Amino acid sequence: MNNNKRVKMSTEYDYVAINRQSWNNRTETHLKSDFYNLEGFLQGDSSLNAIELDLLGDIQGKSILHLQCHFGQDSISLSRLGASVTGVDLSDKAIASAREITQQTQTDTTFICCDVYDLPAHLDETFDIVYTSYGVIGWLPDLDKWAKVIARFLKPGGKLVFVEFHPVVWMFDDDFEKIGYRYFNSGAIIESENGTYADKDADISQDYVCWNHGLSEVVNSLLRNGLELKSLDEFDYSPYNCFNKTIEFEPKKYRIAHLDDKIPMVYALVAEKK
Repeated sequence: MNNNKRVKMSTEYDYVAINRQSWNNRTETHLKSDFYNLEGFLQGDSSLNAIELDLLGDIQGKSILHLQCHFGQDSISLSRLGASVTGVDLSDKAIASAREITQQTQTDTTFICCDVYDLPAHLDETFDIVYTSYGVIGWLPDLDKWAKVIARFLKPGGKLVFVEFHPVVWMFDDDFEKIGYRYFNSGAIIESENGTYADKDADISQDYVCWNHGLSEVVNSLLRNGLELKSLDEFDYSPYNCFNKTIEFEPKKYRIAHLDDKIPMVYALVAEKK
């Protein structure tokens, strides 16, 4: 989040349409940003971090469904490691870019444009791994529906690898000076934004709708839908410099300067379909 302010909307709104437009509006800026470093990626750099790589393990020959893939860098990085990958995102501009990038990188990654909840209408197969990471579930109102989709697309014994920004992070205002939001899911948070996390000075603005989800909400949604929790880890840093007032204390490890290591910034879990 960056330069956010609350905006008034009717109680009747289409959050999928609002968020699709929001991500469509960001895509061109993201493609050009240093944050995503598309030039380096096209030359062979991976977009994956140590946190998720450690949890994924050897994926050679594995089938992977990547939910909320944006313009596909992680999906293609997984393909480069020998997996058969299908990426999904609701932004048509991001998916169009992902398809162009997979051609440029000569990978065999497949992309589907749809909302996560609608995926069963677009795809009919199962996977060894469902992967989703960093800034994803905040766009979804109902985690029980999310977990049902994950369970639907996992093979028996297949695993979910999920890495996400910690819900404690989303309690703060943009400058991490005070608590501005409730930890628990209290319904839709409707805001507007100038710039974007990948380029805070970009001359763009967009509205969006998001939700906060505590750890118990995440874990219980998975347990209710037939997944067994195998691991849950928390980290006192972010591998991305996407927040305000950060310091890089080690390469690709960022903390909020005045909070240092006092708060969790990322969590990661693995859950297996029974």
